[in-house]
Amino acid sequence: MKKTSTFTTLLLFLTAIIWGFAFVAQVDGVTRVGSFTMNGVRFAIGTISLLPVVLIFEKGRTDRENRRRLILSSLLTGTVLFCASTFQQLGIQYTGSAGIAGFITGLYTVLIPISCFLLFRQRTGLNVWLGAIFAVGGLTLLCFRPGEGFSFGAGELLLLIGAFFWTAHVILIDRLGKTLRPLHFSWGQFVVCTAWGLLSMFLFEEPTLVGVWNAKWAILYCGVLSVGVAYTLQVIAQRKADPTFAAIVFSTESVFSAIGGVLFGIDRISWIGYVGCGLIFAGIVISQVKLQRKKKNGAL
Repeated sequence: MKKTSTFTTLLLFLTAIIWGFAFVAQVDGVTRVGSFTMNGVRFAIGTISLLPVVLIFEKGRTDRENRRRLILSSLLTGTVLFCASTFQQLGIQYTGSAGIAGFITGLYTVLIPISCFLLFRQRTGLNVWLGAIFAVGGLTLLCFRPGEGFSFGAGELLLLIGAFFWTAHVILIDRLGKTLRPLHFSWGQFVVCTAWGLLSMFLFEEPTLVGVWNAKWAILYCGVLSVGVAYTLQVIAQRKADPTFAAIVFSTESVFSAIGGVLFGIDRISWIGYVGCGLIFAGIVISQVKLQRKKKNGAL
């Protein structure tokens, strides 16, 4: 495993913390504006905040052929990103919980290798299936209400659908983005997602400047910090980090979403639910750690 420095590790955790607390901001924002307005405006701000990063880290022009592939790839991934973020935001609107949203969304980490196995026959280790068992068990407990029984409502369903779209989004980026400039590609998909978000905002809602102003801190956090700052930190940190280690650290965003929900008094997860959160997190981590078989001579 590639050794990751303390400074790089801190950057990875800072990124996870920003992403985790973004769920809290999304819960707060949707109490002031509609889900489509929240997404449309925050992605617009995020797109603008990411532009200087693109200009600084990836200077230079792109040739015509690569530009064409960049546009087509951005259109596809940006549309899927819009679907993923929309289902997530609508799920948050129904559940009103940062912790539940963070952990159910985090299931995409387990779903990715399983989807690659089913779609592309890509080899999947025992750790992934073991992680999936933990994750399913955790999701069951997370949806269990003491005295009420199992309750899987509209909010949880929307978040789970969103997790499948996040899975598709990551797979598409992996398949389409190998020959594209990463920051240009990322910015392009944000532009497309913003366009869909703003269009939906005007089609399905009646946004007002007063409403957007009332949600300004939540929108600015999600737009500037979650997109502009966190994505920049991710790019810088991942250049010097072991990919498996980075994925595990990033998965702690679900833990920070729960911590944020408790700190800001917006979560009402039962103790059984928190056990479920722990199992989901364990499943996410297990799915990222490859199990090594012992060789016949006893060495690993």
